Amino acid sequence: MAKKGWSAKVVLRYALLQIPFTALVIAVLILVRKWVDLPLWFICGLVAFLVIKDIVMFPLVWRAYDPDDPALTNTMQGARGIALNDLHPSGYVEIGAEKWQAEVLEGGPPIRRGQRVRVDGIRGLTLLVRPDPKN
Repeated sequence: MAKKGWSAKVVLRYALLQIPFTALVIAVLILVRKWVDLPLWFICGLVAFLVIKDIVMFPLVWRAYDPDDPALTNTMQGARGIALNDLHPSGYVEIGAEKWQAEVLEGGPPIRRGQRVRVDGIRGLTLLVRPDPKN
């Protein structure tokens, strides 16, 4: 599988989300400089540090800024778990060590507590499940 790199859209989204904090720090430093004698080199150094920090962190966090990455959107699809209570039509399931709200797929049979389930879709933070045929 080819590894997808970051796009200009992802870089722009990351930069636009970092700019407000940097601007706030600059504004606070300018205001503080009115009351405290802060050297200009200190202010410039702190702003440079923030920009360098953002550049260094980008390769580590860029995937979180790419909502179009299909690997992030359907990671639960096909996962298997166990119903924590009766699902008719909704309840909770455990997948791995996590508890998720779930609904039985439209037209599907009710699922009993302890029955194995398989995730077929996602609606918001609710998993759409059906009984797992590999019980």
